[in-house]
Amino acid sequence: YPSEFLVQKITEDNQIPVHLHVSVSLQYVAGLKGSALVEFFHGNIAEVENEELRHLMWSSVLFYKTPNVEVMACVLLSTKAIYFLLDDSFVHADEHQSEFWNKEKSDCENSSFHLSCCFVLKLNDLQSVNVGLFDQYFRITGHSADHIVTCLTRDSYNTHTFIQQLMAVLSLLARTPSPEPVDKDFYSEFGSKNTGKMENYELIHSSRVKFIYPNEEEIGDLAFLVAEKMDGLTNLPSLNILLYVLAFQVNHVEGSAPNTSSLQPKTLILTSSDLFLFDEDYISYPLPEFAKEPPKRDKYQLADGRRIRDLDRVLMGYQTYPQALTFVFDDVQNQDLMQNLTLDHFGE
Repeated sequence: YPSEFLVQKITEDNQIPVHLHVSVSLQYVAGLKGSALVEFFHGNIAEVENEELRHLMWSSVLFYKTPNVEVMACVLLSTKAIYFLLDDSFVHADEHQSEFWNKEKSDCENSSFHLSCCFVLKLNDLQSVNVGLFDQYFRITGHSADHIVTCLTRDSYNTHTFIQQLMAVLSLLARTPSPEPVDKDFYSEFGSKNTGKMENYELIHSSRVKFIYPNEEEIGDLAFLVAEKMDGLTNLPSLNILLYVLAFQVNHVEGSAPNTSSLQPKTLILTSSDLFLFDEDYISYPLPEFAKEPPKRDKYQLADGRRIRDLDRVLMGYQTYPQALTFVFDDVQNQDLMQNLTLDHFGE
């Protein structure tokens, strides 16, 4: 029996982002309030009787086995597992997933009964959590390729809240303690003797789950990569990354209704002289321990880049979150670079 405060909090969090479309079955879930939501969890999702629902979050997710298919999910954290209630369109999006999902054909397509797939990651199987740059996303890693999921929250607050709740729930797990570590000095603890590079900052939770955060060198590597894409037009020491944000590029679909548009996930990087759009691989890096070969594509692939001095004007919409921005450059005619950004990136 959860407290009134927890029920109210979960009800408030149960809102689908307005810019993302979901199936009827997930719309039904988003319409549940208060105790009805908790009862739905225990009646349809929970695997054991005595587990408690602790947190709910709506987020886009990526699976390691299908890195090109981003799907909307309702993420439910309980005291036993993390449940990803998925949009049923995801199952039909990729033919190669039949082995992954092992879904039986159902005869309920013409009825009022709607089926959703639920992916379950038990907390006991959890090994590490990688937090992305500026808390824009995080990757949860289990013991195999089937158990790697990235949540693209595109929001540092949602990421921070989920990580806090996950740590609290993991503290309840009874696990055998790890052997006491041998005392190490700073350099042997954090430095790699082979490369001389600093490792990412790791926090090992009492449940032995690793929480891995990016360090400053990751920004340095990104700045170097951006400078490479600029064809040496600028000197690296003066290159500063001012903004890194996961956003969507808006592509208006031809031959459809005026308001119809497709959203292409992009990473926007702003420097003091340029604006870049990258296609980023959010799920393959850093390489999981069982990976036998590197991913087929680089972590960052340049999709578009323009000089700030060519920026003619910025058009802002007045709708609520997400805020749509149109960047109009005068170097290319009739090719506006459209971007969704959240208002909080621009200060008050």
